[in-house]
Amino acid sequence: MNIELILNIAQMVLAALLVASILIQAKGTGLGAAFGGGGNVFRTKRGAEKKIFQLTIVFAILFFGVALANVLI
Repeated sequence: MNIELILNIAQMVLAALLVASILIQAKGTGLGAAFGGGGNVFRTKRGAEKKIFQLTIVFAILFFGVALANVLI
C-alpha cells in the first residue's frame, strides 16, 4: 500500500471521529443558551463528559498532524 493512501484513509477516519465527538458534546448544551435562555450556571466537566472532551482534543491534534503530514509528503 501507498503511504499517501494510508494517510488519506487515516485522515478520513479521524475526521469522522472528530465530528462524532463534537456532536456528542454539543448534544447536552441545548439551544436555550443561543436564544438568551437560562443555564448560565458554571459547572465543571465530570466523568464521561470530561473524557469525551479530552478525546476530542486528541482527535483534533491527530487530525492536524495527519493533515500536515499528508501535505508534506
